[in-house]
Amino acid sequence: MRVNHLNIVVGDMERSLAFYVGLLGMRVTFEVELAGEWIERVAGLEGVRARCVFVQPSGGGARFELLQYLSPGGAAVPEDALANTLGLRHVAFEVDDLDGLYARLVAAGVPFLSEPVTVPFPVAGVRKRLCYCHDPDGVIVEIADYRPER
Repeated sequence: MRVNHLNIVVGDMERSLAFYVGLLGMRVTFEVELAGEWIERVAGLEGVRARCVFVQPSGGGARFELLQYLSPGGAAVPEDALANTLGLRHVAFEVDDLDGLYARLVAAGVPFLSEPVTVPFPVAGVRKRLCYCHDPDGVIVEIADYRPER
């Protein structure tokens, strides 16, 4: 088994593409409008119409399916943006220049929970630095760099 893609339901596709493609540097690999009986059955919702855009990290890996429901619309739950909420809580990206990306995202007004922090212990000989920010819909995004311990 392997991970094929992760789904993020978004409120505004253009705003989300500006974040994932414009700021994080992912690339669009597929786009389609979803409608009809098949997607209604899959989603368990009547009258589904949605815009679906797949984006993928430039370094490869699992795709992200950004999905904007045009009908029926959904609602944001603010508590879902907290790190301790049950369920899938964040997506994590490994980057080569954590400080540079952090500075670029801060300059773009992306909300962060903290500046980059070093994990106080190595894991398998690797030292990790990371920080959390929120995407435009409140999804927690971890950005991290991993360095061999000296």
